Amino acid sequence: MTNKETILSFEDLEIQFTLRGQTLKAIRGVSLDVHRGESLAIVGESGSGKSVFTKSCMGLLDANGSITAGHIWYAGHDLAQYKTEKEWLTIRGREIAMVMQDPMTSLNPLKRIGDQITEAVVLHQGLKGVEAKAAAVKALEAVGIDDPERRYRQYPHEFSGGMRQRVVIAIAVACRPKILICDEPTTALDVTIQAQILDLIKRLQKKLELTTIYITHDLGVVANVADRIAVMYAGDIVEVGSCDEVFFDPRHPYTWALLSSLPQLGVKGEELYSIQGTPPNLFHEIKGDAFAFRNPKALNIDFVQRPPFFEVSPTHKARTWLLDPRAPRVEPPEHIRHLREIGGYANG
Repeated sequence: MTNKETILSFEDLEIQFTLRGQTLKAIRGVSLDVHRGESLAIVGESGSGKSVFTKSCMGLLDANGSITAGHIWYAGHDLAQYKTEKEWLTIRGREIAMVMQDPMTSLNPLKRIGDQITEAVVLHQGLKGVEAKAAAVKALEAVGIDDPERRYRQYPHEFSGGMRQRVVIAIAVACRPKILICDEPTTALDVTIQAQILDLIKRLQKKLELTTIYITHDLGVVANVADRIAVMYAGDIVEVGSCDEVFFDPRHPYTWALLSSLPQLGVKGEELYSIQGTPPNLFHEIKGDAFAFRNPKALNIDFVQRPPFFEVSPTHKARTWLLDPRAPRVEPPEHIRHLREIGGYANG
C-alpha cells in the first residue's frame, strides 16, 4: 500500500463554519493520502466530520463554511484555493463524483430518469442528442437496471429505493470520474439490497478503474468493501490502516469503542456495549485528545496535549498517547482481544 500512487492528498486541512456569530471548527488539521485505485472507508459517529471532509474536495460546503487552512492536492492543483463555481466545475463530476446517501432527495421528482442521466452525460462527456441518450441507457444497463429503454422514460417515484440508488450511481459514473465518493450509499435500504449495491460499486470500481471513498458509520459495510480505513472523531482522523489492521489490531481507544459496539460481538442475554458520553462541542477549542472525556482508560496527558501520530506499521498509524514508549501498558477491551485472536495478531 505504501508504494501506491497518491491521487488525492489532504494536508493539514481545517474547515470552519460560522453559525449565529460563533465559529465551529468542523475539521481540525487533517492530513490523509488517498491512493489510486484503492477503496478507502472513512468511519465514525454521526457528526464526526466525515461528509464535510469529503465535500471539501468538490466545492460542496455550505455557504457558511470555508477552508481556513491547509491544502487539497489533486493532479498538481490545490483545490483548497478554488473559489468560483467555474473552477469547481472542472473537478465536480468530471474528476470527482459523489453518490449521496438519500437518492430520493438527490433525484428531481419532476424530471424523467433518462433526462437526469443525460444531463450529466452532456455536461461531462460532451455528447448530444441520440449519442447522449445511448450513453444514458448504457449507464442504466451498467448499474443493473432491467429494460433500461423503458426505465429511461420513467420518473423516480416509479422506482424502488434500491433502484433509485442505482440511478444515482449511474449518474455519478456517467460523468467518467477518477474518484467516486459514496456517502452512506446503503442508508435506508434493507440488508439484501445493501449487499447488492455494495457489490455493484465494487464491480464498477474494477471495471472503470475508479478510486472509491466510502463514508459510513456501519462497520459491517466497511468490512465488505474497504482496502483501508480511516477512523474520524470530532473533526480529526485518529487512526488509519489497512482493513485487517484496523479491525484486528486497532490501537486508538475510540476505534476500540466503535468495534466493541458491533452487534456481532454482543453476547446473548447481555447488554450491548455503547460508548458513554457525547462528542465534544466543536464551538469550543479542544485541548488534548478529543476522546479523552469518554475514554475510561485516558491518561493525564490526554487532557492536556493533542497526541501525534505513532506508527504501528508502515501502513498503520494512530493518534494516541498509549503508543508512546513512555506510556503504561493498557490492555484493550475483551472484545478487541477476541478480534485480535480471530485476525491472528499478537497482543501488545
